[in-house]
Amino acid sequence: MNQPAKQVPFGSAPAVFAGLRDAGRCIVQCHGTFDLIHPGHIIHFEEARALGDVLVVTVTAESEVNKGPGRPFFNDQLRVKWLSALRDVDYVVVVPHDAAVEAIECVRPHVYCKGLEYSRPDADVTGRIRDDVEAVRRVGGEVRYVGSVVFSSSKLLNAHFESRDPAVTEFCRRVARASPPAAFRQIVDDFAGLRVLIVGDIIFDRYTTVQVQGLTSKSRILSGRYVGEDFQAGGALAAFRHVREFTPHVRLASLVGTEPWVDARLGAFIAPAEQLIVRSPGFTTVVKQRYIEPREEGKELAKLFSVNFIDARHPGEDLQREVLGTIAAAIEESDVVMALDFGHGLLGDLVRDHVQDKARFLAVNCQTNSNNHGFNILNRRYRRADAFSLDETEITLAMGRQHVEFPAATAELRRSLGARYGWLTRGSVETLGCGGDGAACACPPFERRIVDTLGAGDAFFSVAALAAARGLPLETCTFMGQLAGAQAVTVVGNAEPIRKARFLKGAASMLAF
Repeated sequence: MNQPAKQVPFGSAPAVFAGLRDAGRCIVQCHGTFDLIHPGHIIHFEEARALGDVLVVTVTAESEVNKGPGRPFFNDQLRVKWLSALRDVDYVVVVPHDAAVEAIECVRPHVYCKGLEYSRPDADVTGRIRDDVEAVRRVGGEVRYVGSVVFSSSKLLNAHFESRDPAVTEFCRRVARASPPAAFRQIVDDFAGLRVLIVGDIIFDRYTTVQVQGLTSKSRILSGRYVGEDFQAGGALAAFRHVREFTPHVRLASLVGTEPWVDARLGAFIAPAEQLIVRSPGFTTVVKQRYIEPREEGKELAKLFSVNFIDARHPGEDLQREVLGTIAAAIEESDVVMALDFGHGLLGDLVRDHVQDKARFLAVNCQTNSNNHGFNILNRRYRRADAFSLDETEITLAMGRQHVEFPAATAELRRSLGARYGWLTRGSVETLGCGGDGAACACPPFERRIVDTLGAGDAFFSVAALAAARGLPLETCTFMGQLAGAQAVTVVGNAEPIRKARFLKGAASMLAF
């Protein structure tokens, strides 16, 4: 497909528009996704064009669109093509950024137009309109609200296009009936009132990228050229970062060693006031080093092997008592305690028993990994949980059977723990949920474009647990967890926390009917 004559590359666009300004032309800018052109857009462009001499439409690149899984429905080339075909549009620029600020700085418009609906503060789920207004003022322009006829591209796509799996669409319809977009946003905003304590193992994930060169000629071992390294916050520290996006009242209780590098690494992710972290010279800070190949666009991350830095023995009773003394008061002050138990020593018998006895609302994620396989089993280590999530391997271990009926097993586990909510996450298959009132649901996966599944379960748990603590309907809680997991699989590991603004924007799109 040839580039339309009206399209200007992002890199050369500033010079083009500077020339128009120098020539005395009044530049008007509209910015958006424009995933489906409808009559509201046509009127929006007509009214915008009437405010100046030149209309520039900047379009968010498909890789940066934050409207949830499956969006945009149409790729960059198609969106540019039909925008360029419109009489009132003079220039089209694809912008490789997820916000409008960079687009505004590129065009430097005299007039920047947004839809009339954005003149209401409650219409902006991302909170970014303020940034847009400030950027327009910085470049000497003004903001105008236009568009006398309003339609929703998301509603039209959800109602008339198969932009998602039909099972996903039907699940979202049911959630939307219980929690329409405006109500959903208020529910999520209300998470900010929750006081949360996360108790769990901190894990630092080190991603070492190597270019595989082949086998050595003598020893026949894999040989690779070092490319680079990324140090990420994993384990309970990743969950802390997710939760902090939704409430400022969150603290992390954990255990690390006294290695010289630890304080600086922690400081990059968590403030001192948010820490209830015991440092012990007798404990090795957990680091999981994964050797990976350079990622290819459109493909899942390829991992070669892993090296774990973990103590062979768990902390003794004295260290357990020190941890307990550090966190006991915080447990009783918190509305929600989230236990992220990776089996690396923090949640020993003393700490685990106290958490179960004292937590007002206890959400548990007890994980199986290569270091604890067969020993870190949810219903062997916990007698109580108000909410829990686990995966297929973990539920087979909990049931003591290799083959289980997943819905029945999840419900049985929920009853044995006295939980109000239980979830079984099955990756690319489905997520099963069950509730204390006999409710049950099956939620299909939202995201098919997978980069890395590591950390997706933690993201699901972190957000679903907040919803469960508020006593929301099972399907709404499951939707929230699934949407968080869908966001998590699009980044490498725990490189980014779940962003509330992106979460809300995705939810608004998926629940628009």
